[in-house]
Amino acid sequence: MSDSAALVDETWKVLRARVDERLARCLDAGPDCPPRLREAMAYSLLGGGKRLRPVLALSACEAACGEFERALPAACALELVHTYSLIHDDLPAMDDDDLRRGRPTNHVQFGEALAILAGDALLTLAFEIIARDVQPAGNLPPEVAVACCADLAAGAGMCGMVGGQAADIEAEAHEPRGGHRPKGGPPRFEPGIVPEQGVSLDGARVDHRGDKPRGSSTDLDVLQSIHRRKTGRLIQSAVTIGARIGGAAPETFQALENYGRSVGLAFQIADDLLDVTGCADRMGKAVGKDSAQGKLTYPALLGEEESRRRCREAVEAAGRAIAPLGERGRRLEALAQFVLRRDH
Repeated sequence: MSDSAALVDETWKVLRARVDERLARCLDAGPDCPPRLREAMAYSLLGGGKRLRPVLALSACEAACGEFERALPAACALELVHTYSLIHDDLPAMDDDDLRRGRPTNHVQFGEALAILAGDALLTLAFEIIARDVQPAGNLPPEVAVACCADLAAGAGMCGMVGGQAADIEAEAHEPRGGHRPKGGPPRFEPGIVPEQGVSLDGARVDHRGDKPRGSSTDLDVLQSIHRRKTGRLIQSAVTIGARIGGAAPETFQALENYGRSVGLAFQIADDLLDVTGCADRMGKAVGKDSAQGKLTYPALLGEEESRRRCREAVEAAGRAIAPLGERGRRLEALAQFVLRRDH
């Protein structure tokens, strides 16, 4: 096992265990929370997962010369937001998935209405935790907790994850606005138009139906814009929130922010590749759905080889960003390498 892989294993063993322990306590909401709602929240929140975002937050806090324990509440808030997004992404009106982490998705298990409410409750609880617990946990000035709250909202909101998801839905198979393609139905095409941008692709549009990839710089710009918000922005927020709590100096904060941006891009390219090459048993969910649904992805535009090259470039950029941190950035460097080689 390489030094990087060993460090990732150690990081996951130590930090993920602390996150899982704290997450279970987050749902001790008292008698006013309906038991079935809490069960639905716990089903998705405590049902496994890599905990990448909280581990990045804790590692960034440590890299900024802080004790990672100070960032535990914020790390849990990030996982609450991520889990809410998965519950809602799996809904029939969104990605329409029946399997998540090897188990039935939340709406399959609890029904659509309760799944929506469970996601809503997790999102709301995340901001309660940030507002209530971040300042005392780290003995921080109140303005740090306020900045963390704003950072999380920006990463998750209309210009971040939610905005990216909306743009992805519009770009999917060139669906007309307001339209919805039933599960298993053929994609409806609006030739030459990307709805998010409303621009002509001059005959060079991507063929989402699985033919040889074709594309233009416009296609790639649209794809990068979607991924930067849908996946990358919350990963970047995980790193910058950890940096804030760790008391990062301005130059360290900038280095960590650049690292988070690059890791977020690498993670999404790797995710696109796994949908093409991954094993459903390892992934714990269906694979091959992106191309079937006409999604704009890196392999569809650029092919597998070029997508892998760009993923490596993004990981290398992440490493360069934190090189000035020296030994303090070792965990983060190892986590970036994990994104490159992950198989689930």
